[in-house]
Order: sequence, then C-alpha cells, then structure tokens
Amino acid sequence: MTDDVADRLVVTLDLSGVADKAGFMERCVRALELPDWFGRNWDALADSLTDRSVWPADAAERGLLIVVTGWRTYAKARPDEWEIAQDVFAEAADRPAGLSVLLVLGGTRQKPSDDG
Repeated sequence: MTDDVADRLVVTLDLSGVADKAGFMERCVRALELPDWFGRNWDALADSLTDRSVWPADAAERGLLIVVTGWRTYAKARPDEWEIAQDVFAEAADRPAGLSVLLVLGGTRQKPSDDG
C-alpha cells in the first residue's frame, strides 16, 4: 500500500441533500460500497473506515482517499452529527491504514445571476 495520496483510490462522498444521520449513512454505504451487514451507526462507520477488507476494490492495496462534497448543508442542519462524523473521519485517517479524507470547500453555492 502506498503512502502517496496521489496513488490512492479516490471515492467521492457527495452529501448534497443529506439532512440527517440516516441519509449520511446511506450515502456512505453507496459511496464506500459497504457490505449489507453494515450497522449504519458511528461505531460501524469507524470500524469500516479502518478495515481495508471492506474498502472498495483496489483500495486495500492502493489506499483510499475519500473526497467529501456537498457537506455544508448537513453540517449546518445537524452540527452535532457533523462534528461526530468529522471525528470519525479524523480518527480513522490518523490510523496507519492508508486512508485520507478531504473536505471540499465550495461548489455548493449557486452562482450569482447575471441580472441581479
């Protein structure tokens, strides 16, 4: 497994439209291709992020870069949940498992209209 972020498998976790923990967990299931038995709770997410055997194909060997987009609305609507999610991501990324998480700033606001 490589320590170079550029060589890692990139997975986008798009949180656009997510309003609660259930929606957040469903997006994680789809983006990270988590197994049917995934518990849809914070502990299960933490375990899955640090267990390369449940990562998407090729990520176990290459490492995994999760790019989180569209997260600001969820963070604003559910700040306590978002804080937990950030802690889960940070703790998992601090382990020597070849995982990095990138929060994308921007891209979630509409462009100003030409007539206003």
